[in-house]
Amino acid sequence: MRKLAYALIAVLVVLTACSSSNNGASPTATSDTAAPSSSPASPAVPSGSAANASGLDSAAGQFPLTEQKETITILAVQDPLITDLVDNEFTRYYENLTNVHIEWEVVQPNSKAERLNLALASGDYPDVLLNFGVSTSQQMVYGSQGTFLSLNDLIAKYGLETQKIFDTYPEVKQAITAPGGNIYALPTIDRNPHVMMFYKMWMYTPWLEKLGLSVPQTTEEFYRMLKAFKEQDPNGNGIADEIPLTASYAGPGAVPLEEFLMNAFILHRPDYLIFDESGSIDVNFNKPEWKEGLKYLNRLYSEGLIPAETFVQNNQQMKERVENPGDVIVGAVRANTLAQFISLNHERASEYKTVPPLEGPSGYRQFPYDYYNHIGGNFIITDKAGNPDLIYRWIDGLLSPEMTQLANIGLEGVGWEKASPDMKGLSGKPAVWNRLIQGGQQTNAHWGQTIIRHFSREMFEGLAATETQQPYILYNETKNNYEPYKAPIEEMVPVMFFNEAQAFEYADLNKTITDYVKEMLVRFTIGEVSIDEGWDKYLATLDSMNLDRYLQIHNEAYRAQYGS
Repeated sequence: MRKLAYALIAVLVVLTACSSSNNGASPTATSDTAAPSSSPASPAVPSGSAANASGLDSAAGQFPLTEQKETITILAVQDPLITDLVDNEFTRYYENLTNVHIEWEVVQPNSKAERLNLALASGDYPDVLLNFGVSTSQQMVYGSQGTFLSLNDLIAKYGLETQKIFDTYPEVKQAITAPGGNIYALPTIDRNPHVMMFYKMWMYTPWLEKLGLSVPQTTEEFYRMLKAFKEQDPNGNGIADEIPLTASYAGPGAVPLEEFLMNAFILHRPDYLIFDESGSIDVNFNKPEWKEGLKYLNRLYSEGLIPAETFVQNNQQMKERVENPGDVIVGAVRANTLAQFISLNHERASEYKTVPPLEGPSGYRQFPYDYYNHIGGNFIITDKAGNPDLIYRWIDGLLSPEMTQLANIGLEGVGWEKASPDMKGLSGKPAVWNRLIQGGQQTNAHWGQTIIRHFSREMFEGLAATETQQPYILYNETKNNYEPYKAPIEEMVPVMFFNEAQAFEYADLNKTITDYVKEMLVRFTIGEVSIDEGWDKYLATLDSMNLDRYLQIHNEAYRAQYGS
């Protein structure tokens, strides 16, 4: 029964709040933006002298990993775009290189939580758990039991590539290190600039040109733009059919307005967490700046600039309005990517450009930057492993830039090719590589997002892309419009490890409080509840939901992991 209780933490601890944007639910590169090394080549085998110079065991970085064929058993959440991990070109390639055979058991993404819970509760699990995004609380529980092995000694002994990553991203190493110093899981790291600054706003630029408007820089200018969209018939059909601003609040991947607009008033991410002036963790949704943001949203709604349907529609319904046959009717869209609201081959796709972070009435203008960005809990060695040293050498070999390329993109000539001299990379410099297997394509040429990976910024910048392709658009819109306003790392709350007791208590408090905050944001916005008259009751209700204890849990976990 106790193991079952432990497994239930996975159900209770929804990967939101501390884990949401930094670990597990963090937006990561989809398969159409994943990119290989900036110096693609056939995989180089690190020399023994290089490994020894690092102070690691002489076997670190050496292939093959074993003279006799060995087998590792892996339970993996399979990337839906990968048709087969057994009959797979990279599987064969890496087995030949390492002399390690993999026995795969695959799980589809929509059943991963159930399968993980069953495996941990029953004790029927293999050597490795791959791509499950195991929560920090589960890592602590099963790590302390010995079910999940601590990787510290293995990293110190064989982590040639792992330690390079830790040297490059010390903040990620800190974020995956549990209180007490143990590392139980390796992460996926994605430094695509777009992923680091995700919560974008888009506008239909032909309407700006027609109405003689400049790109808005402040909340007031944004309001005036929307007002012009509504009142000045920018589509020229003589009908008041324009939708000035739309978003989605229903269904998977919803893109609510506040994820962009609230950042003109107070730093905001979906976890609502901020640091207060004393350096303690706090929330933003009970602050005067949040109240001012609500008033701004209410102003937009009350003047007909946000249609009521926004708060009940999903992404597909939003997309249908943007792609309205005939006249363009949508002026501004809250979405993370173009593909969320318009088909990339649609004639209008190239005409939507981002709105930069807005300056609010107080002069506040900055945007969240995900310094701690990683998908945690994605590679775990269990106590069933007979040869943890071999397994760790196997995974560390996959984290080199060259092997990341092959495992996630495919072999040279299959998944990618060297760029020709006339190709331009995302950064505008000559491209390094050109993709042959396009994003969204079914393939068995590589492992895709099944395996952990390290995508550096340089990897993305070397990708050949034209100015009309989504990777190029997202990279440049982020670099030019968003990065100048990124918040400093000192203001970004990192991922935290909750222990077993904290996890159960946190899960209940988090759902109660955040559900109420979301509900009241909509009710305040549409005027169902007066902001001025209802604010004190709203604060009192939050207090009655034990907000103080909610913050205390966060601060206890933060101090245990990061110190005072």
